[in-house]
Amino acid sequence: MHFQRALITGASSGLGRGLATWYARQGVTVYAAARRTKELDSLRAEAGEKIVPLTLDVGDGDATEARVRALDAESGGLDLVIANAGVGNDVSGRAIDWPTVKRMVDVNVTGALATLCGALPGMVERKRGHLVGISSLAALIALPRSATYSASKAFLAMWLEGLALDVEEVGLKVTSIHPGFVKSEMTQKNKPEAMPFLLETDEAVELMGRAIMRGERVYAFPWQTATAIRASAAMPRGLRNSILRSVRK
Repeated sequence: MHFQRALITGASSGLGRGLATWYARQGVTVYAAARRTKELDSLRAEAGEKIVPLTLDVGDGDATEARVRALDAESGGLDLVIANAGVGNDVSGRAIDWPTVKRMVDVNVTGALATLCGALPGMVERKRGHLVGISSLAALIALPRSATYSASKAFLAMWLEGLALDVEEVGLKVTSIHPGFVKSEMTQKNKPEAMPFLLETDEAVELMGRAIMRGERVYAFPWQTATAIRASAAMPRGLRNSILRSVRK
């Protein structure tokens, strides 16, 4: 599958930066969006003129939807939109922190949907385009101190599943990607032993990029972690919760 113009959010670091570089190297014009303009400028310096920096905070859903809709019109039509921007923080229900909870919902849910909704009208009119949401393996199972993060990623995955039912018949592609642990700014605060089958960013980007090019509907990786989580989700709830609490401790 060939793309000419792509929008990737969360492109200042981690998977978003890696994906922007990956597509730029293939000759795709990449609108690399993030809040940190300085990091976007350095991305362009590293990856070349195919990178077009776009300063954007997806946490502002209304502004994001309007900016993406305008970009789709200005650019001549986006072929690929990857809603990658996301935040994740441990928040225990015993000591809930509303600002942290709200920020995760604003970015992971509202921001992702605003990004994709901004591109939808133009894609539907042209009857082509590929919409991608970066969910997480955490969407498949509830984890201690991760209720908001898991729920936000599950919301995105379910939304993408329903969206596919509406738009695939008119020629659009929809992909939901569920990564496991990947080295990034988000995971660097975690202890290595708490992140089984940890992947290097470049390795994860290659897997994701190829899955998108194949037009995968749902792609979960690495297979070892995905298999373990699916097996855990099938356990009786009491047994599963007991195991998860002991692991988190």
